[in-house]
Amino acid sequence: MEQRRVFVVGVGMTKFIKPREGNPDYPILAKQAIERALRDCSLRYEKIQAAAVGYVYGDSTCGQRALYEVGMSGLPVYNVNNNCSTGSTAIHLASKLIQGGLHDCVMAVGFEKMERGSLGSKFMDRTNPMDKIFSRTMEMTEFTKAPFAPQFFGNAGMEHMKKYGTKPEHFAKIAEKNHRHSLNNPYSQFQDGHSLETIQKSQKIHGVLTKLQCCPTSDGAGAVVLCSLDKVKEFGLEDQAVEILAMEMTTDRPEMKDDLMSLVGYGMSKEAASKAFKKAGVTPADINVVELHDCFSANELITYEALGLCGVGEAGSFIDKGLNTYGGRVVVNPSGGLISKGHPLGATGLAQCCELNWQLRGIADKRQVEGCRYALQHNIGLGGACIVGIYKKLTPGRSKGTSDLKTIEASEKGDLAKL
Repeated sequence: MEQRRVFVVGVGMTKFIKPREGNPDYPILAKQAIERALRDCSLRYEKIQAAAVGYVYGDSTCGQRALYEVGMSGLPVYNVNNNCSTGSTAIHLASKLIQGGLHDCVMAVGFEKMERGSLGSKFMDRTNPMDKIFSRTMEMTEFTKAPFAPQFFGNAGMEHMKKYGTKPEHFAKIAEKNHRHSLNNPYSQFQDGHSLETIQKSQKIHGVLTKLQCCPTSDGAGAVVLCSLDKVKEFGLEDQAVEILAMEMTTDRPEMKDDLMSLVGYGMSKEAASKAFKKAGVTPADINVVELHDCFSANELITYEALGLCGVGEAGSFIDKGLNTYGGRVVVNPSGGLISKGHPLGATGLAQCCELNWQLRGIADKRQVEGCRYALQHNIGLGGACIVGIYKKLTPGRSKGTSDLKTIEASEKGDLAKL
């Protein structure tokens, strides 16, 4: 049976904000993202036939509670949790519902309310889902008092240095780029920008990683509306429809235990990218813009090679030549990435999708990548899952509309406008 084509027709997200007392609760965050996505494509909520809702921290039916803010229509709601790749997993599931012919108009939503500080385990009376990563890490290197996530990714960065001669400044240059990119993103948690020297001299966390090379915890939400081609035409959305040419999910394989880079998903990323490029019929050289899961600068660096943006061992040179930013070969994380935009786990994949759709539609304002034709999304979660998606606009040319937060806020009143 031939799979049906799937298109993103509406996107919306909240500003990502630092977790603190008094922040809006998750139903309010989700409501704002959903209403923005629906407004983007001029559709009523009643047109949505099913929803996949992603979050990591929360009780079992938070997805329903979030959607009830915009209506109780009786539609099927699938609650999704896949660690940091939760948001893109929701998109992946929603797209499959359309590809398989079960529905024609589906929404993917992601949100998170987080605690301040580093992530930790919540359930101490059962097997930790990352126990294999912990045990293998302790076999290969000394475990320190640093939080577990920067240890895993910092170790991967140091392994790349040993193998290929990468320097500490290469990781810092990635963070400098992403903080600089976020200056033009009104949705970003941080809009300060930091010099390379400031990043290098910030608090050391683990290995090559300093504080300004690590993503923050965040509160926020995102939503996207997906449709079949028939619905795109019925709703008259050809001008802004963005096709998901491929979206592949992979999980850990036995070789993940072979080295420190594989423990944090290098192999998953490489396999997912290979499958996605083959399905989409494009190559890494065709990609103009990437939203890459830079939870830490070390992960962005090793993922350049996993995605084929540069050759194995060539990431340092790729960075030094400025091939990963405006004026280079491909713009990576024009949004500022997780390092600067923020990382509300369930919303991250949705935010990546929003940014890439704005880029392909030509409405990303000061962040716009010129001549943007193909876009790639990379979202990873330890434990583990990786999703790589490749997108292309249905019709060439700039779309109507705007992604500017101030323009959207001007049309809203009350607490929602304060986000």
